[in-house]
Formats: sequence, C-alpha cells, structure tokens
Amino acid sequence: MDVMSAVQDACGVSGQWLTAVVLSLCCLLPSCLPAGETVDYSSVESVVSRQGDTALLRCYLLDGISKGAWLNRSSIIFAGNDKWSVDPRVSIVSSVGDKHEYSLQIQRVDVTDDGQYTCSIQSERNPRPKLLSLIVKVPPKIYDISSDITVNEGSNVSLICTASGKPEPTISWRHITPLARKYESGEYLNISGITRDQAGDYECSALNDIASPDTKTVKVTVNFAPAIHEMKSHGVGLGRTALLRCEAAAVPVPTFEWYKGEKRIIKGQGIDIKNLSSRSVLTVTNMTEDRYGNYTCVASNKLGTANASVPLIPIIEPTTTSAVSSPAPNTAPYGSTGSASVPLACRYLVLALCSFISGY
Repeated sequence: MDVMSAVQDACGVSGQWLTAVVLSLCCLLPSCLPAGETVDYSSVESVVSRQGDTALLRCYLLDGISKGAWLNRSSIIFAGNDKWSVDPRVSIVSSVGDKHEYSLQIQRVDVTDDGQYTCSIQSERNPRPKLLSLIVKVPPKIYDISSDITVNEGSNVSLICTASGKPEPTISWRHITPLARKYESGEYLNISGITRDQAGDYECSALNDIASPDTKTVKVTVNFAPAIHEMKSHGVGLGRTALLRCEAAAVPVPTFEWYKGEKRIIKGQGIDIKNLSSRSVLTVTNMTEDRYGNYTCVASNKLGTANASVPLIPIIEPTTTSAVSSPAPNTAPYGSTGSASVPLACRYLVLALCSFISGY
C-alpha cells in the first residue's frame, strides 16, 4: 500500500508514464515479485571503480519514446528525469547528441555504494531491466602497527600490522638492511631469540591490485652488554705524548673507565680522557718513567662489563752525537814540513847530540 501511495503521488506530478515506470520498478523489487517469480541475474554487468573516483553505470533507452528509471537494491534513485534520491552525488548523464543514453553517475564513490543497480527501460511493451553490479575497490591502508620497542638480546619479539582495503590487502614484512631480508606474509612477525644483528627498522607493506602499497615502519632496538673489539697503544719515548684508544660495541652506549694496574686514572696532571659514544681515548703528555706499564680499559652498561688491557712501553730513541773535526790537509811544498817550528826543533836536537858526543 505504501508503494502504491507513492505511485499515486508520482502520477500527480509527472504524468501517467511515471506510473508505469514505478510499477515496473516495483516488479523488480524482490518484495514485490509474485510468488514463484524471480529476476534473472545471470546477465549482470560489472562496473569497477576506485574509492573516491566517479562511477558511471551506462544504460541506453530503446528509442526516444521509451522512459527509464534507476533502482538501487530497494530504493528508487531516478524515475525518468525525476530524482527520488536525496544523495547529491548521483545524477543522470546523457551524451551530447545522444538522446538514448540514460546513464547513472555517482561522484566520490565509496564502499557504501557497492552493490547491484537496475536500469529499467519502460516501452510500449513490457519493461526491460538491465542489471549492473558496482564493485568499489579500496586502496590498501595500514591502520594499526606495533610501536617502536626496545628488548634485550635473546628475547622473543612479536610485531603486528593490520590494514584495510578491497580486495583485502596482502601484508608482508622486511628488515631494512643492505640485505633487505624478507619474511613470510602475514599480519604478525615473530622473531625468536633476537640478536643484535636483527636490530633496526622493520617495514610493513600492505598491497592489493588497486594502488601502490601502503608502508609503515617499526624500530626495534636490541640491548646487549659491551664487547671491546679494539684496544690500541704505541710505544713512546720519554717526554713525548702517548695515546691509548679503546672501542666497544654496546647498547645502551657504554661508560668508560681507565686503570693503571689497580689504580683508576682520572683527568689532570698531564692526563686527559675523552669519551665519544663507543670510543674512549686516553692521552698522557710529557711521558715519564713512572707512567709506563699496563693500562686497562673498562666499558660498562646496565647489561654487563667488559675490559681489555694493553702495555705502554718505552721506546729508546737514538742519541745525537757531535761531529769530529778532521785536521786540515797539508798544503806545504813537497820536502818541507809545512811549519816554521819544525826546523827550529831540529836545530836544538843537533846541538844536544853534539854536546853529548863532546863529553866522551
């Protein structure tokens, strides 16, 4: 009775042809079909549209005299050019110069528009329905992902990533490293006994056939105790400057301490200590004998301690010797002594010999 009242109201507005159109539409509603009769849905035309786009459901009248109407499930959208729907996004489209086109346009289509539509063509004979199925596809969208986490080495880690889309998107994980290791597809990523090498960013990717994948990342920080992997020193001479370097891998960043034997070294009196993240450098200026010996670097964080020792040994540097001057070359003529004092000495020697002989 409600449908018939609507028909009667429509007749008063749009004329007798509208009555026939509405009656034909009623015959297409499952609730209005006589017992034992059904609508043939075997020839349904599919129209695929992406969410947010404009969908066009095409329909053509038989001639310029026939009338058309659009029905969505149990609602009448258009009867002829009379709009029954209150949705501002829907309209009738006719091609320029083509009076036979009677297509339904839906702007900013959404998943709620998904479903079956009927274009009913009313002619002098029986109504001829055209069935169309609107399929609204939705790009993938990640709506929930695990927060960044910090765990200790050896712990079990479970990450989750959920996404929506139509068709339902496929979710995959990969570790963002130079190797870019990929994991099995699925919402959950489980890592048993995580190691320090497995720390870093993990990317969740949601993909379907509508658009490029939606991606989000989770940062996994793995704490581990310090491990000293480099300890260097060089022999140095007295009065020189000595450098000792200690490097350690650890998360959180380690703190460093230096010891000489059992005594902790502190800054001052020619000693300087600089800590830069995972490295510590000990500088000893104006080296003295008592500063040679064994030095120990200790790296610590909340998970443990590591230490390593290195000897600082003296280097004997070569001493500098003065040059010995050579006598000047003899430049006197051949047969001469080259000195005036030599003939005089010879004369005294002759006189002494003569005195010695006369005495005998």
